[in-house]
Amino acid sequence: MAKKLTDARIRAFRPRKTRYEVWDGRGFGVRVAPSGRKSFVFVYRFNGRPRRLTLGIYPAITLAKANGAVTNAQSLLDKGIDPGEVTIAEKRAERDAETFKDLVNIWIERWAKQNRKRWQEAKMTLEYDAIPAFGNWKVRDIRRKDINRLLDNIMHRGSPTAANRNLGLLRQLFKFAIQRDMIDSSPCEAVDYPAKECPRDRALTESEIRTFWNQLPDVGLSHTLQLVLKFCLVTAQRRGEVVNAAKSEFEDGWWTIPGERTKSGREHRVPLSPFAKSLLKEIKAKSSDSPWLFPSYTDRPIAADYVTAKLWEKVENFDFPKFTVHDLRRTAASHMTALGYSRFDVGKVLNHAETSVTAVYDRYGYDKEKRAVLNAWARKLEEITSGNGYKKVVSIS
Repeated sequence: MAKKLTDARIRAFRPRKTRYEVWDGRGFGVRVAPSGRKSFVFVYRFNGRPRRLTLGIYPAITLAKANGAVTNAQSLLDKGIDPGEVTIAEKRAERDAETFKDLVNIWIERWAKQNRKRWQEAKMTLEYDAIPAFGNWKVRDIRRKDINRLLDNIMHRGSPTAANRNLGLLRQLFKFAIQRDMIDSSPCEAVDYPAKECPRDRALTESEIRTFWNQLPDVGLSHTLQLVLKFCLVTAQRRGEVVNAAKSEFEDGWWTIPGERTKSGREHRVPLSPFAKSLLKEIKAKSSDSPWLFPSYTDRPIAADYVTAKLWEKVENFDFPKFTVHDLRRTAASHMTALGYSRFDVGKVLNHAETSVTAVYDRYGYDKEKRAVLNAWARKLEEITSGNGYKKVVSIS
């Protein structure tokens, strides 16, 4: 007479030279292999033919779950459905289900390229954090706790803005997945932005600029990242526009940033000062034959968030208070206005968007004004970093 299977009985089964099976009397049993591996099995008849269904390996699948699977299989049989065919279909669906990386690629091609002016930046943000975390996961297996764990990791490395940007992108991704019937609900639901973003007003002083420039080789940043930070400060352009720059964008003393890469969506011409040209020559030599100014090891541009994260890791090695990559752009702008240039002309250098009616009709490029501002800033920056004309105030007691 067959005995009911229990955990104690199953644990007591020992391997033999050949495979054997132990049954509980209702078609449910345990198969024990010579290797000692134990698997739950269910045998039944469908349309007069004997069938066998493997339910899973013990103890990865518990006895309770295996009993539940047998109950479900018997329920299907009562409805005239072959549980083995259902299992095969489920396994096929599991094999063919979209991974997170698949979702990102589909979203980029079918939504982002048509709806986001800066889709390349979104792609690189996902490639830096979310894809390494979830790349081969099935989309439907990602849970809210996984999203929170990713955001916590980004916050832990000191990148609160990147954490917020990742959550915003993930919300768009999973909304897209719902619309395409990949999932029924979003794991981002009820997940709040992890950081409160406040307007920043940090601009480096002349003393801090000089220290920043001179200490860059000694704080632990790679030579490439040092060049990125210097180019951001010299040109006053956005982090993403700098790291994604192609060498083909530079010609005859100008850097022409295409509209699809600018925040304003408009092409932006940046005149290169002699200081910027000298730095550009060093950058091109460093990047060798790559078409990108700052290539990664995959010969794609390095990710903007990577620059932010690496600076944050090393920023305490500087002998002055913390700063971010974007603070370098604000620093340049602040010193430009301190040199006597108008906010309007500095805004043209920064490629700030204008919303006035006049701006709609004004198609003058302001190249002359931008060149004057950037050349003056370059002269001032050279003066600061070289120490020429730099006066240190000494306290007399």
